Amino acid sequence: MKYQLQDISGQVVVITGATSGIGAAAARQFVAEGAKVVLNARNQERLAGIVAELGADNALAVAGDTADPNVCREVVKQAVAKFGKIDVVVPNAGIGKYGSVLDYSDEEVNEMMRTNFEGTVHIVRAALPEILKTGAGDVVIVSSVAGFRGGGVESIYAGTKHAQVGFAGGLDRELREKNVRVALVCPAGTETEFALGAGRTTDNPIMKEYLRPDDVAFQIVAIVKQPRSVRTHIWTLWSNKSTVINILT
Repeated sequence: MKYQLQDISGQVVVITGATSGIGAAAARQFVAEGAKVVLNARNQERLAGIVAELGADNALAVAGDTADPNVCREVVKQAVAKFGKIDVVVPNAGIGKYGSVLDYSDEEVNEMMRTNFEGTVHIVRAALPEILKTGAGDVVIVSSVAGFRGGGVESIYAGTKHAQVGFAGGLDRELREKNVRVALVCPAGTETEFALGAGRTTDNPIMKEYLRPDDVAFQIVAIVKQPRSVRTHIWTLWSNKSTVINILT
């Protein structure tokens, strides 16, 4: 007998950092499954392009910085106004800057810390009351393997990812009895725009050996499609290329 996954058609999914990379790939895959998506990022023009691609009946865009709690509340307000509910939130917005702990300005460091951690906390706080109303839902936080072991050129970035891991652990223990599952998707290097110009370059051949955005997006969707009898809390992903694994482990 075939294993029975959840039908997620009609579910409403909020995704931050949705204009490219993992966020955009997840939006496409959720819509392919029949879900509706509410997309957030700071670039209004690029958000409009994703909505045009997916169709206005399937997608809504709300621009802004989710490190600002008021932006998060506006995302949720517009999601409920258009689609009537929220079933899933995917905090995915993130900034990476690689190098020494001393390499970047106070403003750049603060932006990374606020985007990666505060942005995660605030979109969850805003969306959770609506998720609880549905009686069952998912919080799928896109973190990183750096949340468990930071490299020598990513101490601040890794600190933000450790913070996400700690937040998700406590949140999982808080919400599991309320039928809200909390999962961490923690990829290794992924071929996206992430950290380009801040420690990564497009001409680095190792980028071709990284995970693809669709690899990570597939895991996000798979977690949501699991039967409600199953919880996945931590899912790490690595490229199968041994050179990448040797560098990152």
